[in-house]
Amino acid sequence: MSRTEAPEGFVSKHTFTPVTTRYCLYARKSTESEEQQVLSIDSQIKEMLQMAERDNLEIVEIKKESHSAKEAGMRPVFNEIVDEIKSGKFNGILTWAPDRISRNAGDLGRIVDLMDSGLLQEIRTYGQKFSNNPNEKFLLMILGSQAKLENDNKVVNVKRGMRARCEMGLYPCIAPTGYSNSKNVDKRCHIEIDAERAPIVKKMFEKIAYENLTGRQLYFWLRDEANYKTRTGKQLHLGNLYMILRNHFYYGTFQYPKNSGQWYKGAHEPLISKALFDQVQEKIQVQNTRGGGMQTKEFAFTKLMSCALCGSGITADEKYKTQKNGNTHRYVYYGCCKSNDRSCTSGYINEDDLVEQLVALMDKIEFNDIGMRQKIKAEIERHKKFQSGLLGEKESKIKVKDVEVRSYAKYILREGQTHEKRELLSCLKSRICVANKLVSLK
Repeated sequence: MSRTEAPEGFVSKHTFTPVTTRYCLYARKSTESEEQQVLSIDSQIKEMLQMAERDNLEIVEIKKESHSAKEAGMRPVFNEIVDEIKSGKFNGILTWAPDRISRNAGDLGRIVDLMDSGLLQEIRTYGQKFSNNPNEKFLLMILGSQAKLENDNKVVNVKRGMRARCEMGLYPCIAPTGYSNSKNVDKRCHIEIDAERAPIVKKMFEKIAYENLTGRQLYFWLRDEANYKTRTGKQLHLGNLYMILRNHFYYGTFQYPKNSGQWYKGAHEPLISKALFDQVQEKIQVQNTRGGGMQTKEFAFTKLMSCALCGSGITADEKYKTQKNGNTHRYVYYGCCKSNDRSCTSGYINEDDLVEQLVALMDKIEFNDIGMRQKIKAEIERHKKFQSGLLGEKESKIKVKDVEVRSYAKYILREGQTHEKRELLSCLKSRICVANKLVSLK
């Protein structure tokens, strides 16, 4: 058979110009325990650079990352690589192994999509090459899926191990206050009593149950009399105090995972009895109902002011007074919580008096110090536009004077809703201080 020669001057439409592959060297150190013996990031880079020099590969950039590849989209450096491939900065990836790129379906899908679109031409590893063709992409997906399978199996095995420990009565978390985790490697997850703090924790329950102390009184007892300090050398916060008092672990049971409804009998030594725990829960519930426990109501000016005498926060309390005619009146008082000085003599101020003093401050304060100035002006302008439209007047350019802004701020303090008052005062750069029924700015 004779071979037909192409006519002189003929240029084939199917002549392709080879695409130069520019690589990003991506080194990632895995944080999984079973892969601790894998090459470190520097060793990976050294080996891959030697391979690039041997095969004459063009390395555009070297990127390092230590984030886990278990969850999609959680690696910032990997996300940068994807964006830079889309922008055309490079079209190849050089990495140690396929599982360095992805151990989840989401990131693997992003890589395959880049190859399908022709933006990613090639992935090279130490022992393999994956080009933009069906067979090699299929192999890449298999290896990526295998890495995901290893992750999924690992999660199942870890959960199974945790359940087994829980069924043995071993608490698989950090020991609560009053206990400590055993440092003996042969007693993993064993909980031991903290000889220094356990007696104080037990006394906390007894103080609530037998001496009718409130949570705040117990807080002051821990700070001033027991001189209690956490393992980190800090004082126990009131919120953490209530977490201890509500923890079932102290009478011998625990729930794992949290809010799962799965309860286990612990192998650790209980600090209190179940009867004492139940008695404390009843006391706390009664105290909260009467207002002696943790504050659950939202008052307008709490967390926005401090005591001018000792620097403590300002808390609020409400009182109800029933008159002879049957009418009931509600009164709110603000006063020092005495967290810094238990003997502080700041006293209390009625909410109505507090509001009037805050209103008076609106005449003195520079409104440039208020972040809500523009918002208030916009609200006034909106109201004026509505008013002019309602009356059929021709809309003109509206100017809002400072006196109107001040008047609106006073209106918010007197008649506004709780969230409006809080938003207004939170924008003050100056700190509001209260002492001896007087309000000032600091």
